[in-house]
Amino acid sequence: MRDDKDNLIVKKTFDFALETIDFTERLRTLHKYEMSSQLFRSGTSIGANVREAQNAESNTDFIHKFKIAAKEADETNYWLRLCKASSHYPDPKPELFSELQLISRITSKIINSSKRKRE
Repeated sequence: MRDDKDNLIVKKTFDFALETIDFTERLRTLHKYEMSSQLFRSGTSIGANVREAQNAESNTDFIHKFKIAAKEADETNYWLRLCKASSHYPDPKPELFSELQLISRITSKIINSSKRKRE
């Protein structure tokens, strides 16, 4: 089994997924099932795609997996912003937004540096 404890983006996305699970469980207790499901899928998918990238078959595949992770991060941001803006949903913790922003920046840097290596 691989040891990813020193891999910052793998750790950050895993921890973010755990925080997403906590928030979506809170939504479920409030019977907000649709939002909970959408947010659960996108918020945990970020880390799943980053994890998949660790076993990429090529640099192109690696970049592709990270681009999917970046798209999932954008989608997660959208669902969190909807929760924050709507009076029908609880506010997500501010840390969710800041962690997601950091993950997005790291992901973007990884994509850009991987593209440069390819050239």
